[in-house]
Amino acid sequence: MTTAFDPVLLGGRRLANRIAMAPMTRSRAHGPGLTPTAATTEYYRQRAGAGLIVTEGIQPSPVGQGYPDTPGLHTAEQVAAWREVTDAVHEAGGTIFAQLMHAGRIGHPSLLPDGLTPVGPSPVAARGQIYTHTGPRDFVTPAELTGDQVRAAIADFAAAARKAVEAGFDGVELHGANGYLIHQFLAPNTNLRTDAWGGSDEARIRFAVEAARAVAEEIGADRTALRISPGNPFNDIDEPDPEPVYTALAEAVEPLGLAYLHVVEAGPAQRELVLTLRKLFSGTLVLNPATEGPTGPESLTLVEDGVADLVAFGALFLANPDLPRRLRAGGPFNTPDPATFFGGDHRGYTDYPALPAEEDPAAQDG
Repeated sequence: MTTAFDPVLLGGRRLANRIAMAPMTRSRAHGPGLTPTAATTEYYRQRAGAGLIVTEGIQPSPVGQGYPDTPGLHTAEQVAAWREVTDAVHEAGGTIFAQLMHAGRIGHPSLLPDGLTPVGPSPVAARGQIYTHTGPRDFVTPAELTGDQVRAAIADFAAAARKAVEAGFDGVELHGANGYLIHQFLAPNTNLRTDAWGGSDEARIRFAVEAARAVAEEIGADRTALRISPGNPFNDIDEPDPEPVYTALAEAVEPLGLAYLHVVEAGPAQRELVLTLRKLFSGTLVLNPATEGPTGPESLTLVEDGVADLVAFGALFLANPDLPRRLRAGGPFNTPDPATFFGGDHRGYTDYPALPAEEDPAAQDG
C-alpha cells in the first residue's frame, strides 16, 4: 500500500515523501524592490523536509501585486534574492516550486507603483476590503483587460517562469484558485466578456490553458503546474455549477503533460468533482482537502485511498517546520497561532522547536 511517506517522482524529480507544503501568503518581502529576506530563506529552509514546497504567491508583474509586501519575480534583484532561498532549500534536500500569482482585481492602487490600477477580465469590483499600509480600503473596480493586455499578462507569466528557473526553482505553479486573475477568468460572475476570452465555458478556460501552455513552452511542462479551487467563494467568486468548466479545463490541460494539478477542495461536496478531475488528469494530483480547521494527520489516508498523489498542508506547517517527521511520529503538534499568518510578525518558524532527535522516526531508523 502506498503511503504519504513513500517517495514519488514528480516531473522526473524524486520527492522524499508525498507531503506538500501549501502556498501561504506571508507579506514579508521587506527587502529592496519587494525581495525576500534572510528570514524568508530560513523559513523555507526549515521546511525542506516536505516532499514539495510551494511558495507564497509571487507576482509575475508589478500590476499583479495584491497585498502589501508580497514578493515579485520580474526583476534581476528579485531573481538574485530568491536564489538565496532555493539554494538553502536544495542544500537541505528539498524541492521547491514558485507559485506565480497575479491578483487581478484583488488589490488596491495604493499598493501598486507608477499609477497602476488593478485589472481583471471585466470591470466588476469585488465586495469587501483589502488591507493596505494605511489600513483597510474598499476594493476598486478593475480596469478591463484588452485583448492585447490579456496576451501580455500571459507573456508575463511565461517571463516570470523563466526568471523562476534562473532563480533556481524546480518549477512553477500557476495560481488559478482563490479568486485571483486566472480564477477571475474562469468564474461567471467575474468574467462577463463575450469575446474569445469569455461567454462560454470553453472561452472562460482559455486564459488558464494559454497561460499554462505558454509557461510549459518556456520552461518545460515537467516544471509547470496549475492550482485550481472549483466552487471556492473566496474573494467574492460565485461558481454555482463548477463541474462543466473545470472538467473542460482538466481535459484541455491534460495533453500539455503538466507536472501536477493542485486542487483546493472548497468543501466536502466537491469530493466527487475531485475524483472526476483525477480521472481526467493523468498526471500527479496534489490535494488541499476540505477540513474543519487546519489540515491534519487524518488527511494522510487520502494517499493510501488513491484520492491524491500528494496531500498539501498549510497552517500546520507554520507551527511545525518539521511537519513530515511529526506526522510520521504521530505528533506532538504545535498549535498554529493566527497571529503568524500576516504582516511583519515573524513567529511561526524560529520560536517553534523542532522535534527532538529521539522522537524522530527517521533518526531512529538510522
